[in-house]
Amino acid sequence: MIYTIIPTILFVLASVIPNNTISSDTKISKPTVYAKTLETTVEAKIETAYSNLHSKKFALPKLESFAVALKGYYSLKEKGLIKKDILTIIDFSMSSNTKRLWVINLITGDVLFNSLVAHGRNTGEEFASNFSNANESFKSSLGFYSTGEIYNGKHGMSLRLDGLEKGVNDNARARGVVMHAADYVSDSFIKNNHRLGRSQGCPAVPNELSKEIISMIKDKSCFFIYHPSRASKFGTKSLS
Repeated sequence: MIYTIIPTILFVLASVIPNNTISSDTKISKPTVYAKTLETTVEAKIETAYSNLHSKKFALPKLESFAVALKGYYSLKEKGLIKKDILTIIDFSMSSNTKRLWVINLITGDVLFNSLVAHGRNTGEEFASNFSNANESFKSSLGFYSTGEIYNGKHGMSLRLDGLEKGVNDNARARGVVMHAADYVSDSFIKNNHRLGRSQGCPAVPNELSKEIISMIKDKSCFFIYHPSRASKFGTKSLS
């Protein structure tokens, strides 16, 4: 009797339990990828940031200097060497008779200041061309800096600068290279002397703007002095 019941039970179970075996002829459909997101290039990001700069009363920096400055800014921010979203650019490829310093809010794209700025007396006449990191060279140093603290010196309210590129500007604090006000940084000096006055290596700015600029950029913002004669060591890793 039991031998006749078992086959019947097995038949019933086979008919109730679904068959999960997929036939070799069954095709598995895969989701179709309709679009692929392309990674934005570093150059595209820089151009976007540059196109978002705006000012009703100031000229914009050149794209060339802005691009190098922005790459360095992101690299330094990633390393924790700067804290603020404020970028200062000095373009020493330009005549000292032109406004070649910019202070930019990178969050809003606002150009906050565009000013005259001096270079060192041994760096050149109207144009800057010779640079040094050496003490008593009276030359400007290129590259990236982190802004330091405010102090009152012989030029009044001044701002210490810490050079971040070894062998290029890392002697800045020891040399006393700081931002300060100077009478010789003015349109009247240019008119009388056919060029801007020169410092002992400091990025000196006009008296009427010095306090505002210094107060804005103090305490670990990115400060960059550009010249096409050298490339910065800071890369683009954090932009890609």
